Amino acid sequence: MRRLCAVVLALQAVVTALSIPVAIAVAHADGTTAGVVGGVLAVAGLVVAGLLRFRWAYVAGSVLQVLVIATGFVVTTMFVLGIIFAALWATAIWLGWRVEGAPAR
Repeated sequence: MRRLCAVVLALQAVVTALSIPVAIAVAHADGTTAGVVGGVLAVAGLVVAGLLRFRWAYVAGSVLQVLVIATGFVVTTMFVLGIIFAALWATAIWLGWRVEGAPAR
């Protein structure tokens, strides 16, 4: 479960970082604000991905999903991408619980 969730967060960090120039060019957001918010969310995704050995990191990852969806108020496409990554995050957790809970075959 940890690896799959880490991959989801790492890919989400890449997409979040790539949304910074879109926020500046298309949504005409302030460059500093877009850079700081997008950068913090991208780095947070990578940090949480590295901390998934702790149970609380899954909660932090879930909070991060909500924050990324909230960036859709600046870059509308992030609503869709955030929901997709939240669905991938939930699926990764669900599959992890299902596989780890399965009896040895």
